[in-house]
Amino acid sequence: MNKVPKIDRQREHQANERTFLAWLRTSIALIGFGFAIARFGLFLNQLDVAITHREPDVHHLFNSENLGIVLVIFGIVTIALAAWQYNRVFWQIERGNYQPHRLSVWIMTGAVMIFGLLSIPILLLRNPVSPRPSPVINQPQSALGKEQGR
Repeated sequence: MNKVPKIDRQREHQANERTFLAWLRTSIALIGFGFAIARFGLFLNQLDVAITHREPDVHHLFNSENLGIVLVIFGIVTIALAAWQYNRVFWQIERGNYQPHRLSVWIMTGAVMIFGLLSIPILLLRNPVSPRPSPVINQPQSALGKEQGR
């Protein structure tokens, strides 16, 4: 009789651990996305400068660097909350009084939706890049012939 509750408790702890690892993967993904978004935004700004030879107009609030930093911070907070949740559930399983809470699921859902909505202005406020004509295209025909002959 004593074995059945021990096996059930072991399964509950393993399920708790799997849940923690899922939250950990989510937080790593948030950090990775944040880093990629921030760096890709810098790359796009440098590309814009190289093509247009002028500094790009970057919104001071809605830009990819800020969104990336917020995602990295949110990923770090998610790790901390996942560890707290894991520990709380661990002790509830040990005491035999586990009570599920959906608050963390609603918080994560709301936060990811907010970050998704905040990324929309970054996509929409991006200035279209009009490529400058290449110097080769604007050269007179005689100059082109001289360069090709070399």
